[in-house]
Amino acid sequence: MIAADAPALVLPPPFRAVTLRGREDAHARACALAEAGPEAGTLVVGAREAVVDLAVVLCPGEPLRVARLAGLVGLAALAEAVGSLAPPDKPVTLDWPDTLRFDRARLGGGRLACPPACGEDAVPAWLVFSAMLIASKREAGDPGLTPDSTSLEEEGFPARSREPLVESFARHLMKGLEVWAEDGVPAAAARILPYLPRERPSVRWRIAPDGAACREEPGRETLRLPFRPDGAAWLDPARGGPRL
Repeated sequence: MIAADAPALVLPPPFRAVTLRGREDAHARACALAEAGPEAGTLVVGAREAVVDLAVVLCPGEPLRVARLAGLVGLAALAEAVGSLAPPDKPVTLDWPDTLRFDRARLGGGRLACPPACGEDAVPAWLVFSAMLIASKREAGDPGLTPDSTSLEEEGFPARSREPLVESFARHLMKGLEVWAEDGVPAAAARILPYLPRERPSVRWRIAPDGAACREEPGRETLRLPFRPDGAAWLDPARGGPRL
């Protein structure tokens, strides 16, 4: 089981940790904090042992149609963080747009929230990118009952992976945002490309200016997949965590 009583987080500036207690949800708390008065870099971390639960408040300066691409940067940072601590020779991949898989099994995912009334051409007062990973499936009983998902515990991650994963996510997110600021959206979005699955060598992925993923293969029509990370594909609202 991933330990919840680990040392304080070591985060790069401008991140500021808010650590929850009990079963409180990081996404909900981060959205509430953002509504009350957004402070960019507020990183909320949940305490539930069965999941790694985190959410970060962002304050973009672009219209929502551009700013929502922060979700791409967040998903890439999540995949990079998992890959940095993962046992070797097992792939980290993303089911577009927001589900993270480890060795082909669902491990969790990310989602993006903004003020409900914000239009696509308005600058949102805040964004919240949040993510969850399954730390343990002990509550689900025999793993054979939930073959489509996996957990950090099952996959041999260190017992105290929560804090290193959150710290690694913050570092990779900071790097992704720096690339965006210095080199533009295409360079920042490209960080997600290594995690999109390629069943055949001929398959190519690219990210369109609006964030859609375009899957291209010779002789086939280009498949265009819109970017709307709402967590619906991986989140089980009834249990408040990733689908098992």
